[in-house]
Amino acid sequence: MVIKTANFVKSSGKWQECPEPTMPEYAFIGRSNVGKSSLINAMMNHKDLAKTSGTPGKTQLINHFLVNEDWYLTDLPGYGYAKVSKSIRKDFEKLITNYILNRRNLVNLFVLVDSRHTPQKIDLEFIQWCGESGIPFSIVFTKVDKLKPNVAIQNVENYKNELHKTWDDLPELYVTSAEKKTGGDEILNFIQKTNEFLKNNNVSFDE
Repeated sequence: MVIKTANFVKSSGKWQECPEPTMPEYAFIGRSNVGKSSLINAMMNHKDLAKTSGTPGKTQLINHFLVNEDWYLTDLPGYGYAKVSKSIRKDFEKLITNYILNRRNLVNLFVLVDSRHTPQKIDLEFIQWCGESGIPFSIVFTKVDKLKPNVAIQNVENYKNELHKTWDDLPELYVTSAEKKTGGDEILNFIQKTNEFLKNNNVSFDE
């Protein structure tokens, strides 16, 4: 997919405030500091589209971007950031949960996982929740440039082995580096093929 245009549309504090659900939507989520904004910027060839910060938990709203005037990319707040108050963390969780469960044009959720770490309980629990809730999702491993190739491969395998304890078939997996701009094209190809399928089958998101 060639990115011709990628423009910020709006930030929403409630899922009901999101743009009208008339186009396919693909959302990105992960633990705070997983490299979500950097990956989005690398994929869109735009260094400042999604706001990056050295302070985890910066994204506190649902941020919508319109890509190629054809589909929405959604940047969701990170989950599990311990340095915010419990009440704020609950607000984040409620915002995320309501969006994911109620946004009818959400075609796929990309769950970002830091490839440098062993499988984290909070990621595994979120992935399990997505499965139990019937949410179409993919797993995106980030920051593989921070590891030696053999270590990155082993870490991904460790994650797959952990998931296979409760999953027979795993969702699509992507291995990415925002720094080296790898893996993003595979995600964009998936989005392009999915959008073409939706159009060819006259899929409508109207209620």
